Amino acid sequence: MGNWAGVTVEKSEVYFTYKNHEFHIVDLPGIYDLKATTDAERAAVSFLQGDELDVIVNVVDLSNLKRNILLTLELLDLGKPVVLALNMADEAERSGIEVDLPGVENLLGARACLTVGKTGEGIDTLLNYMLASQEGGVTSGAVADRASADKDALRLPRGESDETEEERWRLADRVVKEVTSFESRKKSRVTDRLDKILLHPYLGIVLYMLAFYLMFKISFDFSAPYMDWIDGFMNNFLSAGFSDLGAKIGLPALMVKFVNEAIIGGVGFVLTFVPLIAILYYFITFFEMTGYLPRIVFLMDRFMHRIGLHGNMMTPLLLAFGCNVPAIMATKNLESRTDKILVTMMIPFMSCPARLVVFAFFSFIFFEHPALVIFSLYMMGVVVALLTALVLRRSYLKGKNASFILEMPPYRLPSFRIVSVIVWAHVKRFLYRAGTVIFIVSIIVWGLLNLPPGIKGPDESIAASIGKAITPVFKPIGLEDWRATTSLIPAFMAREVVLSSMAVIYKTTSQTQDATEQGNLPELLREQGKGLLESVKESFLSVATFGISSLKVETTGDSDSLRKSIQKAFTPASAYSFMILLLLYNSCVATVTVMIREIGRKYALTFLTGSFVIAWVLAFIIYNLSKAA
Repeated sequence: MGNWAGVTVEKSEVYFTYKNHEFHIVDLPGIYDLKATTDAERAAVSFLQGDELDVIVNVVDLSNLKRNILLTLELLDLGKPVVLALNMADEAERSGIEVDLPGVENLLGARACLTVGKTGEGIDTLLNYMLASQEGGVTSGAVADRASADKDALRLPRGESDETEEERWRLADRVVKEVTSFESRKKSRVTDRLDKILLHPYLGIVLYMLAFYLMFKISFDFSAPYMDWIDGFMNNFLSAGFSDLGAKIGLPALMVKFVNEAIIGGVGFVLTFVPLIAILYYFITFFEMTGYLPRIVFLMDRFMHRIGLHGNMMTPLLLAFGCNVPAIMATKNLESRTDKILVTMMIPFMSCPARLVVFAFFSFIFFEHPALVIFSLYMMGVVVALLTALVLRRSYLKGKNASFILEMPPYRLPSFRIVSVIVWAHVKRFLYRAGTVIFIVSIIVWGLLNLPPGIKGPDESIAASIGKAITPVFKPIGLEDWRATTSLIPAFMAREVVLSSMAVIYKTTSQTQDATEQGNLPELLREQGKGLLESVKESFLSVATFGISSLKVETTGDSDSLRKSIQKAFTPASAYSFMILLLLYNSCVATVTVMIREIGRKYALTFLTGSFVIAWVLAFIIYNLSKAA
């Protein structure tokens, strides 16, 4: 996690054992002071002022020591044990910054140690200091009490007033001057040179767009071979294997059908897109940890002001590309309620990885250059969000822009291990959320397709009745197949389930499926092994090519596959219309729930209705223009 305010908006907790002691660590939202002007800051301050904690560990960024010492002085005033972790010590050393640790401890009356978060250096010392704070080995952190015993200790001003704050600033300045040495400080030439390019008002925006486009290009080109291999493994090997097993042990045909269609065809389908999600998350995490994302906020601030926004709003908007739910929760850092409502109504238009799964699937099938199609959808969401903000700011949600503080960290090269750990955490969270929801939805959809009892086919099922009832609403935008409109119902629960629902619907309606006729299982296993090696080779070769080299859609010989069924049910125009609807109509029920909690039922339901109208109108226009062309 970042060491600056605004990165963490909720507390995170972890438990572990060290030297036979049980540790319960609570990571609080980043703050600059204890004034608590935002929801996230209020949550942090409320916890710090409570009685649940034993020791406060203040993680101090040595590149911005003065501001962090100011917060330390306020924490010491709480009268609780404080331990300072002077982080990024390696960068401070390279920059020529020298810190007098004994001087820090004498002045502040609290233990301090140097740490390097990305390597773990100094963590043992930090944990020992935390233990010592509970065994009477360190001061309680009440500086005024220590002052009577140590003539060098600071006398901390009490209370809250303008004079008190000014005195704290003077004390923070004194601490920095007395405990740090800047004689040999080296200016970061790399950061300065990169900022001249990346923060250029025009060139910087072009490079930002190029960076995100390359992120999608590499993500698709590298992941496509693995996606195809996993798809083949699930449908050509695993499904066949279970059918063969079911036949040997005498499982009921209905059970074999249920597992193949609802479980393998539903839950297993999302696993196909794990490579794509993982690579995309890797790029986002890499940009964040290198220090590039905060510069995007700064770069876009001037443009955001023109439409009544400010750069600080970029943080939740960027988070929305990862998931809309935490992005909406990140609006707690916005001081103005008007700003909070405005940004919350923009966030669902930003495409999350759950929608990316659907976009990738349809783009690979219907378009020659999938990366370009995905890029256009992402840009469409951004444009619609900005236009929504422009209209709301100049009509219903008028208000002045609040000022904000942005800390610009130096450029850093994060370690592969740390980035991989963070990416794996994101992927696990995605799989856990998708897996549980998809499993339930797949069972429901499968049941709707096979009920009421005694039906001759899915055309007579409950799902068909629902899908056919709502089809007239979507027919003008090219969605004439009841199976496609039926998949929109579970899509409201979670975008991840669109494809799994389609997998269940189209596989159930197939009249020719016979998984056991796909070959001998040992031979199929050998083919899967060869296919995996070939996928590794193709993934690197496709990335190494010049220009846009996204894989073209290849027609498979499996007439019962979902891809083949989708190709028959959609045209490129209707497929793009379908993706527009999924892009712009509110992302999922979880997003609606969080919106109700954060901005109220009235605004959330208003957006729910408005987003459907926007999505339908835009899909109608583009679909009919495509047909005319």
